[in-house]
Amino acid sequence: MTGGEEKADDAGHVIVSVEGPILTVRLNRPEKLNALTLGMHQGLQAALDRFAEDPALRIAILTATGRAFCAGSDVKDAAVRRARGERALVLPRSGYGGIVERFDLNKPVIAAVNGDALGGGFELALACDLIVAVEGAGFSLPEAKLGLVAIGGGPHRLVRAIGAKRTMDIALTGRRVDAIEGLALGFVNRVVLANELSATCREIAEVLLQCGPKALAAAKQLVDTTLSFSSLQEAIAGQERLTAMQVWRDSDEGSEGINAFAQKSPPRWTTG
Repeated sequence: MTGGEEKADDAGHVIVSVEGPILTVRLNRPEKLNALTLGMHQGLQAALDRFAEDPALRIAILTATGRAFCAGSDVKDAAVRRARGERALVLPRSGYGGIVERFDLNKPVIAAVNGDALGGGFELALACDLIVAVEGAGFSLPEAKLGLVAIGGGPHRLVRAIGAKRTMDIALTGRRVDAIEGLALGFVNRVVLANELSATCREIAEVLLQCGPKALAAAKQLVDTTLSFSSLQEAIAGQERLTAMQVWRDSDEGSEGINAFAQKSPPRWTTG
């Protein structure tokens, strides 16, 4: 670890660093392709709890060390736990990786995918709001080849992002989808050179930081919930009932932004 970094789990396999309003969470088990152990799940839960609860933190970046982003669950670790008579995997309360069922998070999370995201690793990336991937990265849901099922939200989120037929192809065949194809399909937002990944994610974060935090939260909730309505008409009619929208309505962000624009000065957003 470098200065300013701290462990989110006992083994140091989840590293957290903070720079101003940006929290970076880094998977740090490169020798195992960052496959998740029980301790790593708990570390991710703790790191993202911190992000959710601290109003000073506005953007999170999830990335990893080494040539892979995440190879999903560590099946050997699960086998050892099973042999000891323990449950193979006890997921944290916010689901796989502490994020796939964190449906109330109202701040943006960027996945900085530095290499292959396989199985649960793909599901971690899909649970983030934006995916930036290096050119050599690949994505797959190979669970069926192991007699398993991807139940960490991967197929569910993919259907919403790229449609049912394309998701069927990925989920049933388990084939590797490279970053360029992921961009064309629509689940990857940007593809960059490996040496540009960190800077690109920081640039995106800086753009988001220029936006009103309550307006961002409302926009995020609008996107997240739109498909839960049965029609476009119901989605538009129901938007005022969304919690984040109500918080934004009760704030002065709109007037602050408009006044700052008129005065050609940066807006002064408040958090919390």
